[in-house]
Amino acid sequence: MKHSRRTVLQAGAGAGLYAALVAVGLIEPGTASAAEFDRAAFESKGIADTLKALGAADATESGDVIITSPDIAENGAVVPVGVRSTLPNTEMLALLVEKNPNALAGSYELLDGAEPDVNMRIKMGQSSDVVAVAKAGGKYYMARKEIKVTLGGCGG
Repeated sequence: MKHSRRTVLQAGAGAGLYAALVAVGLIEPGTASAAEFDRAAFESKGIADTLKALGAADATESGDVIITSPDIAENGAVVPVGVRSTLPNTEMLALLVEKNPNALAGSYELLDGAEPDVNMRIKMGQSSDVVAVAKAGGKYYMARKEIKVTLGGCGG
C-alpha cells in the first residue's frame, strides 16, 4: 500500500493529539470514538421493519421534511441525496432506500441548535423510493421520493 507524505502526517497528527489528550486526562481511552450505532436499524430489511427499529413506525407524511436529489441518477454507486427539515426542534434525520438490501442508508442525531440539513452520497442497486424520516418534538415525520437509477451501484 502506497502512502503519501500528507496522509502519513495527518494520521500521525491525529494519533498524537489523541494520545496527548489521554495523557493530560482530558479524555479517557476509548471515549473519542463515534457513538454506538443502532445495529438493529441498520441490519433490518425493508422500510416497515426499519421504521419499527428506529421507533418511527407511526411516522406521518409531512411537507416539512424535504428530500433533495436528482429524479434520475446516472450512476447508482454515487447518488447525491439531501434531507432537510423545517420542523422546529428537529432531533434526528434518517434516510431509507426501499429496494436496497438494508434499507437504512444513514441516521443522524442532531445537537441542539444544529441545522437540520444533511447531505450524503448513497448506493442504489436499482430505481427505488427513498424515505426521509425526521424526529421533532418526540414525534416522527417522513417524506417519500422516487429516484430512477440508470446504472446500478449495489451489484447492478
